[in-house]
Amino acid sequence: MGELVDRVDEQDQVLGVVDRAEAIRQGWLHRIATIVCRDEDGRFLVHRRPDDSSRFPGQYNWMLGGAADVGESYEQAAARELSEELGVHAAPRFVLKFLCAGAISPYWLGLHEVVIATPVRPSAEEVAWHDWLTAPELESLVSQNEFVPDAREAFKRYRNLSRADRTLS
Repeated sequence: MGELVDRVDEQDQVLGVVDRAEAIRQGWLHRIATIVCRDEDGRFLVHRRPDDSSRFPGQYNWMLGGAADVGESYEQAAARELSEELGVHAAPRFVLKFLCAGAISPYWLGLHEVVIATPVRPSAEEVAWHDWLTAPELESLVSQNEFVPDAREAFKRYRNLSRADRTLS
């Protein structure tokens, strides 16, 4: 078996433990935790996935993240992914959760955000390029074909939140 995840239902309740690759093949729901990183000036961290990545090679994304491990909360998974992918140790703040149709398979997406005031050390396995973009620059990039489709849906939902709901403390 490969990566194990909790298989969940349409209410995000755990049904059992499954192999993530099998969950994708079967279209079974599982949990994905993502993180939106902003700097102290409010810019968004955007990255391009490596060309040899198994999912969305060479495409741009404004979120980092991955599957929640068995028994792991969205928040725990987001903090782990932040550490693994950027070398940043922080507690991302939960923003929203939605059932994502997914370009590869359906899943529950938990979106978190964090302000990063220290240098990032991106994992070469996950990030081929990165930069900090303003909101208008990110908006322009999201509309391009080279942007991860699931991240586009998450961006629209995030953008539609009221300003008070997404203000970082």
